[in-house]
Amino acid sequence: MPRKTSFGKTVCQLVLGAFLSTSLYLPAAQAAMVSTQNVIQSEQAALADLNKEKLSQWLARGDVQARLVAWGVDPQQALSRVDALTGEELRQLAAQLDTAPAGGDALVTVLLIALAVFTGLLVTDILGYTDIFPFVVKNRKK
Repeated sequence: MPRKTSFGKTVCQLVLGAFLSTSLYLPAAQAAMVSTQNVIQSEQAALADLNKEKLSQWLARGDVQARLVAWGVDPQQALSRVDALTGEELRQLAAQLDTAPAGGDALVTVLLIALAVFTGLLVTDILGYTDIFPFVVKNRKK
């Protein structure tokens, strides 16, 4: 039976002391029931803060401030109005910003897609892979 050395005992005592000392300073865990209403309210508050930050960043952009000044609205006054909005108003405004077009027009997009399809079909017709357009002259050798 092997004997324990004094070094091994010392290491074991140090490790045991470290484990015990760390567990003494930990507070006891506490658990409580959390109502659904409390969870919903905390989520809505966090979402309102996120929407407020998003709107504040949007209002801080130079082009938006220039447009506000052109309309006769002070950008600082617009920021103070955003701070006064309720959570529901912030949610609605942020949703409108998310769904607003970003400078594009749907008609232009549709026309560009149609032009790309037409060009692709024309090239395949010229190369002889398709026979769609009657105005494309084909050199067929018999």
